[in-house]
Amino acid sequence: MSRYRFNLKHIEAFLEVADQGTFRRAAERLATTQPNISNRIAQLEDQIGHRLMERDAGSVQLTPRGQALLEPARALIAAADTFVVATGDETKFQGILRLGISEMVAHSWLRQFLREMKVRFPQIDVDLTIDMSANLSRALFDRDLDLTLQNAPFDRVARQSVELGQTTHYWVASPDLGFRKGTVGAKELASHAILTHSRNSRAYQQIAAHFQSINQPVRLVSSSYMGSCLQMALDGLGVACLPAAMLDEALSEQRLICVDYAWRPENLAFFARYLVDPAPPYLSEAVAIAHRLFPPRASIE
Repeated sequence: MSRYRFNLKHIEAFLEVADQGTFRRAAERLATTQPNISNRIAQLEDQIGHRLMERDAGSVQLTPRGQALLEPARALIAAADTFVVATGDETKFQGILRLGISEMVAHSWLRQFLREMKVRFPQIDVDLTIDMSANLSRALFDRDLDLTLQNAPFDRVARQSVELGQTTHYWVASPDLGFRKGTVGAKELASHAILTHSRNSRAYQQIAAHFQSINQPVRLVSSSYMGSCLQMALDGLGVACLPAAMLDEALSEQRLICVDYAWRPENLAFFARYLVDPAPPYLSEAVAIAHRLFPPRASIE
């Protein structure tokens, strides 16, 4: 005979409301309705005999009892995950992994990452967001994403942050621009438009500061979508400064060539970041897969 009339769905609802801050967002996260979430919380409170949350217009605050039960609730869910792992069949995990990635990841090892996740966790759907790193960080701390694979720097510290590796920037151009072999000077490089990251990125700021420091006039053409810079370089519209991971195909097919200019922006450092602790096994494995795939291969030089 069961000692309790609440189950894991009640505990999941409690944790999601606590983490998401509203019943609506918790319902979206658990793919159910807001009345369902409200009912589960009410049933849990009835069984425990204590009010766990104070509700007001649009927000939820945990009561002292709710705060006290938060970590034990997380431990219950973690124990359930451990139980599933112990069965030897991780394909039983179901749910959605809300993944945010930087554009460089999308242009390099995303397909392999998704294939490996599908093999390991066929019932976990990956809800993918591709955006600038600053926007990914905002979405992570707003609890709109579970995991981000993104480049530094960051203005907030995530609870969990795993360094994946670094990727180098390279100057590349279409062979049609006629760059000679050997080192290229600043004046020759700057005679073409420089295609690069968005204006608020560290790479753009470093490039602008570099040419200013040597008093070399330059035309910087920025884009929030690095794929546009890559395409413009392929079309011979300028010299691009892009992460090596994006250049493998174009360089191997000789549609782009490396331009040997002595200065480059700093390497891009990439991290897997998440807030939940302990992480469910499928999230931890997603981080492990990303770490294994990084750094991506690139046919440079």
